[in-house]
Amino acid sequence: MISQDELSHEWTDDCSKPRDNHWIPTRTERTSLGEYNQLSLQDSLEASASDTTQLFPMFETKLYKRRWVMLFVFGAYSMSNAFMWLQYSIISNIFMRFYNISTLGIDWLSMIFFLTYIPLILPVMWLLDNRGMRDVLVVGSAFNCIGAWIKTGTAHPSMYAMTFFGQFVCSVATVYILGIPSRLASLWFGQQEVSTACSIGVLGNQMGIAIGFLIPPILVPNVDDLDELAHHIRIMFYISAGVATIIFILVIIVFQEKPEIPPTQAQAQARNIPPEEYSYTASILRLLRNKPFMLLVVSYGLNVGCFYAVSTLLNRMIIEHYPGEEVNAGRIGLTIVIAGMVGSLICGIWLDKTKTYKQTTLAIYILSLIGMLVYAFTLNLGHLWLVFIMAGLLGFFMTGYLPLGFEFAVELTYPESEGTSSGLLNCSAQIFGIIFTISQGKIIDKWGTLAGNIFLCIFLLIGAVMTGFIKSDLRRQKANLQVEVQTASKKSAEVEGGVSPPETLNERKF
Repeated sequence: MISQDELSHEWTDDCSKPRDNHWIPTRTERTSLGEYNQLSLQDSLEASASDTTQLFPMFETKLYKRRWVMLFVFGAYSMSNAFMWLQYSIISNIFMRFYNISTLGIDWLSMIFFLTYIPLILPVMWLLDNRGMRDVLVVGSAFNCIGAWIKTGTAHPSMYAMTFFGQFVCSVATVYILGIPSRLASLWFGQQEVSTACSIGVLGNQMGIAIGFLIPPILVPNVDDLDELAHHIRIMFYISAGVATIIFILVIIVFQEKPEIPPTQAQAQARNIPPEEYSYTASILRLLRNKPFMLLVVSYGLNVGCFYAVSTLLNRMIIEHYPGEEVNAGRIGLTIVIAGMVGSLICGIWLDKTKTYKQTTLAIYILSLIGMLVYAFTLNLGHLWLVFIMAGLLGFFMTGYLPLGFEFAVELTYPESEGTSSGLLNCSAQIFGIIFTISQGKIIDKWGTLAGNIFLCIFLLIGAVMTGFIKSDLRRQKANLQVEVQTASKKSAEVEGGVSPPETLNERKF
């Protein structure tokens, strides 16, 4: 006879290890316990109503109000770093004249963020899995702060190399950011708010991009005198360094790794898994063999890479058709990001309520393609107000896609680490970001902005088709059935004891 403790430990071990060719458990904390096959569930209830309670021990869970503080601190750090990324490119014509550099030289001040991410993401994911989220955020915010202070001494025409080095140090901090939202949401938030929390975590980055579009054209006007221009640039650098310092202190004092009591049953079960049973290398290899996830990695990279290219080259595209409109170029970028922030939040709430990950991701991808096409053909019509409207539509869908990719990836790869799957997605985005930014820049220089934007549309079409071929792993249904049986049998026992009957179960869509 096997004891209850042995059965519970056996089930916990099973959930921590991917199975060979039978089934892989799904990310149950993100479901409403509604993924099941009706007939199989009924049969299983009749056969094993008494056994499942033993197999699935219930743990204490709790939601802490300070989870929102953790989310705010992370969002502030992400915002500061995203501002560093765009503070050069949105006024690229001014910095090109100030440092006497080419368009490629100014583009690399943004693209260094993409390039740095690629070799560093694997060691940082290892650090995230082995040292935890707090250590990663402390180190990342330190890099962000140091890079910002390096740049305060570069407001001189001869200091391009040093400002590039400061930007490189800030770019290292980005590697410690982009894989955090889904992990933070899982560790701190309940099952019915985890997608919303992930979206809010992404909003911090988008808010930084919005500020990066808005503030530099205001702080650094296009004046002829280089000494006056250096003064304005220095003010911008000192402000960004001061903010980065405050955020670094906040991360050290306020941020916690995880709550004392887990927010969901799945997180409670995960805490019972011995650390020695997890292999980082094996996890990476399993993800690389996961065909649906690899399709998502490429399609996500295509979409977000296009967004990076548009953001980096926005000033050049606007100035080509509307000379002297540096401030409005920043406002157009702000419109893209604010609309995208709204889209991200709406998509997160939608996912929490419907769990329709593939359908929502595909729909937003197709709408991003349509938005890019409309933006491409209206940019050169000479109506700036029309550019604002089309840019807003483009941003709503293209930026709104960002948290969808994270959440869909976790659904496809559970029980692998959220940080690992998010890291691979972002690595793909950085690779395509470099390729698209360089290629579109060359196309714009030779054939104009319309050709450059059509170039991006072609790859968005490819990504939309690839998204349509992503299939959810049917083996997850069996794992969901196990949890469903346990929940239903537990409620059946409550009914027999005079407790109210179980609620109707909702079927999840894929």
